[in-house]
Amino acid sequence: MSLNSITIVIGLGRSGIAAAKLLHLEKKKVVIIEKNKTEDLKKIGNDLSESGITVKLGRSLELSSFKEWLNQIDCVVISPSIPWNHETLNKLRDLGITVKGEISLAWERLKNIPWIAITGTNGKTTVTKMLTHVLIKNQTNVLMGGNVGIPASEIAIKLKENNCELPSWIIIELSSYQIEEAPEIKPQIGIWTTLTPDHLERHVTLDKYIQIKKSLIEKSNIRIYNSDDQFLNKSRNELSEGIWVSTKEIKNSLHPVQYWINKKGMIIENKKELFHSSAINIPGKHNLQNLLMVVAASRKVGLLPENIESGLNGFEGVPHRLEHLGSIKNIQIYNDSKATNYDSAFIGIKAIQHPSIIIAGGEEKEGDPAKWLQQINETCSGILLFGSSANSLKKLIQGSGLEKELSIHKDLRQATEAAISMAIKLKASSILLSPACASFDQYKDFEERGNHFKSLIKEFSKRF
Repeated sequence: MSLNSITIVIGLGRSGIAAAKLLHLEKKKVVIIEKNKTEDLKKIGNDLSESGITVKLGRSLELSSFKEWLNQIDCVVISPSIPWNHETLNKLRDLGITVKGEISLAWERLKNIPWIAITGTNGKTTVTKMLTHVLIKNQTNVLMGGNVGIPASEIAIKLKENNCELPSWIIIELSSYQIEEAPEIKPQIGIWTTLTPDHLERHVTLDKYIQIKKSLIEKSNIRIYNSDDQFLNKSRNELSEGIWVSTKEIKNSLHPVQYWINKKGMIIENKKELFHSSAINIPGKHNLQNLLMVVAASRKVGLLPENIESGLNGFEGVPHRLEHLGSIKNIQIYNDSKATNYDSAFIGIKAIQHPSIIIAGGEEKEGDPAKWLQQINETCSGILLFGSSANSLKKLIQGSGLEKELSIHKDLRQATEAAISMAIKLKASSILLSPACASFDQYKDFEERGNHFKSLIKEFSKRF
């Protein structure tokens, strides 16, 4: 690398900022380019510029945006939101310029520490946070990041700036986007939670999506799989050897499970009882699956069963994932804003008290709605739709023959207020925000959507 070389970071989101700060900390020349030019971004850009990082706003992802540095660019770092095969990135590669993801940048600096990497369509955030909770409760020095909203580069910055003791483990949640952009990652432990069609608007085919997830697990030294997941269980012969968990015992000598829950609710490790599965107090069979994967990983880390059980104390789940918000008129309210696809929404609807009222909608994603529609039919009294997908979801529901009370609303505020009235009228047991859609039509992310719902419930609870 020459003294005049420059690293370009694309995007002024949290991962882009973290990547730029890490490189700047290492005395590298950094330029961030960002296509938008809002007042908030201008302020962020000014702050970074004062620290010595150049920021260029209003630069679209076209080759012309790089022309003033083309002879100096050493590397281009992208955030997970940018497609790996973007036309401009391919042109940069053709010019001999290295392109890597932010997570790859972090791996290069943190690979001397063992990683526990968690991936899957659904369940990965809960497993990541539950495992982190258990290990920290047991005085294990761990740091958590990745797709949970904490860029891995921030971990690297923390260790460089504070010159502190290296953690025993780094626990990382990885999306398919991040795995695709960092093929060199080799975790000590890899956990695959579930697999259902998702992000096909990016990956195009289900097979491509599967192969990306599979590539991470195959490179892991220890592999943990969820046998209750239909796809994973059917694919056992094609997957690398690993530890399998299930909420029920599978008496099959060809495909044994190492961790399961017996009829008494006890977690079994091979033939030994560990502790009762009621150690976690969050709803849904899927959370028992998550628990088993955490137990399997914790045992590989070296924890005793009694330490795992005590470590689970105080874990209340993940914000925006079946988050209990209290009640209105004895109707239980849940925030499941993280349910951004049909399969995740199906799991949440199945887990709560019935009959229920469902609030759904947002930016529509590709996927198979069959199980979602069936669950609505079996356990819901009514459904309220909002956002850009409202009309298409209405056609989907009515076209499937479901005869539920159904209404369309302009936004989440109107839908929430109407949902409370509907729940009181129909004597429902619960109300669930379960979008089954992305949030980007009206919010910057599912967290902003979920926080808005929480504020609405707080407001409306004083009125009803």
